[in-house]
Amino acid sequence: MTGVTRWTGQEVALLRKALRRTGRDFAALVGVSNRQLTTWESRGATIELRPGNQAALDTLLARAGADVQDRFAALLTERAAAAEDQRTEELLRRDPRLFKHPLDGKVMARVEEGIFLSGPGNIPTWADSFLIDVHPVTNADYARFVRAAGHRPPRHWPQGRGPEALRDHPVVWVDWNDAAAYARWSGKQLPTAQQWEKAARGRNGREYPWGDEPTAAKCNTAEAGIGRTTPVTRYQSGISPYGVYDLCGNTWEWCSTQEEPGRFELKGSAFSSPVERARPSLRNAANTTMQDNDTGFRCVTPG
Repeated sequence: MTGVTRWTGQEVALLRKALRRTGRDFAALVGVSNRQLTTWESRGATIELRPGNQAALDTLLARAGADVQDRFAALLTERAAAAEDQRTEELLRRDPRLFKHPLDGKVMARVEEGIFLSGPGNIPTWADSFLIDVHPVTNADYARFVRAAGHRPPRHWPQGRGPEALRDHPVVWVDWNDAAAYARWSGKQLPTAQQWEKAARGRNGREYPWGDEPTAAKCNTAEAGIGRTTPVTRYQSGISPYGVYDLCGNTWEWCSTQEEPGRFELKGSAFSSPVERARPSLRNAANTTMQDNDTGFRCVTPG
């Protein structure tokens, strides 16, 4: 069953819709007046209900049938997608170099073809142009994939549903095969290690997306002391020359480059590692079946 971390007027309206009740009938079920219910729904996310009302709604949802709970979960997912779309449109308005992918709706940035300095030795390397996700794949993104493709959900999702409080955090507990399955579903690919590195460092071999200094305040690494993932839009000062977020810290990201049979490269480091390990030129790899709470991914497509 999908739970609610924090009941606001938005969730109240969605539960009433899932129950297919009139305002008066629903208010009677919760034990409030119809006028109070109207106030909740009109104020939406700006009002947080009192603990007693939250408990009543928790009970009502828990006692509802499976069909109601499924409808409520679907409505939550649709609302999350709509909120993501609003953020997407804002990004697109702000930067005309960005694109919205037609299948999964994620914003992508173009990385132009040309030579860039690659690896610890800054070797001149050619890369064709490509588009890369501006943000890692989030729980909200992955929930749409799970629902549409019938794919297994990550192990930490309660009752197989994406946690509402983490909807804009990168999805984790996904192995390489999970990431590759999402990429196929969305009509994209996992980036090669070189594509990922160019998107992070730009053409001129900077050490980090923002420059050459290991500035821990620009990314979610161990120095931040957060100890978990953060929303993918949080570190705006740490974006790459192409406007791409979280290429250092937050989560390691799977690539399509195979180190040896059954092992693929990972890039970017995570909240669990020091900022020095987050340099995009460094190499790391893991078995295809590896899953962890600090490993996610993003996708690319030819550009």
